[in-house]
Amino acid sequence: MRYEHVCVEAVSCTLPPHVVTSDELEARLAPVYDRLGLPAGRLELMTGIQERRFFDPGTLPGSISAQTVNQMLDESGFDRKHIGGLIHGSVCRDQLEPATASGVHHATQLPQNSLVLDVSNACLGLLNGMVFLANMIEMGQIRAGIVVGTEVGRDLVEGTIDDLLEDSTLTRKSIKNHFASLTIGSGSAAILLCDRKLSKTGHRLLGGSFQTDTSSHELCAGGVEAQKHGDHRPRMQTDSESLLVAGVNLAIPTWEATKTTLGWENEDVNQVFTHQVGKAHRKLLLDKLGLDPALDYPTVERLGNTGAAALPMAWALGIQDQILQDDAKIALLGIGSGLNSLMLGVQW
Repeated sequence: MRYEHVCVEAVSCTLPPHVVTSDELEARLAPVYDRLGLPAGRLELMTGIQERRFFDPGTLPGSISAQTVNQMLDESGFDRKHIGGLIHGSVCRDQLEPATASGVHHATQLPQNSLVLDVSNACLGLLNGMVFLANMIEMGQIRAGIVVGTEVGRDLVEGTIDDLLEDSTLTRKSIKNHFASLTIGSGSAAILLCDRKLSKTGHRLLGGSFQTDTSSHELCAGGVEAQKHGDHRPRMQTDSESLLVAGVNLAIPTWEATKTTLGWENEDVNQVFTHQVGKAHRKLLLDKLGLDPALDYPTVERLGNTGAAALPMAWALGIQDQILQDDAKIALLGIGSGLNSLMLGVQW
């Protein structure tokens, strides 16, 4: 998968206003911790996550996605008339139908002759959206496109806390499958791709590779079970330890295939952005791929796991912090439940 005509024109993010620390979550879970004999500080110790952010209660992802797109277009100065595709790629959406992208398209006043749709693929949705738009640009079907997504994790975290407080059968073993749900944060990110002839930045999307291990599709599952839980808040069950190992095992051949496709060696890479899960995942992933941790730009400690928005949010914040040098070779190392891995290379 190689591209000759696709550039990354802008990457932007929106951070929620409300900061919630891991200590605050554990304080609410004190009755459970006391009954099971769990030490306070366990959540941060296991994950490295000090805090995460939430939007206001009841916030719909589409409204924030529209803000992120408008902000990105205003800051980049890119003419909206060139946009021919809009993809909404987060796990969270406004409703089952129509596509959340439809409302975002209306709110951002993008052209009528646009392809508008949602893409759902766990934490890979925005990167998948990048590939779909890049393919269309490469084939000359559109001149530019935007992929955007917003994750609203408040209901998942608060629903999980309520379940744990009410579950009298909970054990030290059974609570493990709920810890990943407590790492979830919120946030929004958008990426603007365009034809090389339109680009003012020259930041090229070079290509990449993808792999899958669907034998691991049951290791993490989430959704709404109103009859079971008595509300419409989502819940998630995760075998975190098995998912960690399986995900990294999938990342290894994906990275090797990506390097072959791009003609890269590890020594060529100047910067990496990864899916933000936790400190154990980051350490094991970079170790197994043979990449220096100093090349990474972690955000999970202060933002938590923000799903499909996590990697592009880290990318956007890295750009804001001016960590990218001209011509830097950037690796986007995506992994999502399913399991699927998609890795892309960018020359800045």
